[in-house]
Amino acid sequence: MSWTCPSCGRRFGRRNQSHECEPALSVDEYFAASSGLGPPYEREIFDVVLDHLESLGPIHVEPVAVGIFLKCEQSFVELRPKQRWVAMSFPSSRVIEHPRIARTMRSGRRTYHVVNLRAPDDLDDTVRAWLAEAYLERCGRGG
Repeated sequence: MSWTCPSCGRRFGRRNQSHECEPALSVDEYFAASSGLGPPYEREIFDVVLDHLESLGPIHVEPVAVGIFLKCEQSFVELRPKQRWVAMSFPSSRVIEHPRIARTMRSGRRTYHVVNLRAPDDLDDTVRAWLAEAYLERCGRGG
């Protein structure tokens, strides 16, 4: 990480990056505070996504009020709880067209894809491969 905000202690990929300046929660604090707000299996989904990403290399976990940001040098994967699923977004240098992609957003040269995870098993081999590809692109190393 290239910069840590001196006010909130959160890590960012760019110095003086614009952000909502509030401290990150611990993982336990996040799940205690969000209990009943997201789907009951939100923690299980977080655990399988984190396990997969950590198998690829180092990951920094940053829970905030709206969800959990998983970072290497910069924000990489976002897990945002909804009532019936966890929306997982990740960047890619290419457009992925697949029925599992619920939404696609463009920002400059990067495309962000959203996969709705309704259960831990939704992190199947196809989605794991997309995350591995995105990790290598964004974080520049593999494990």
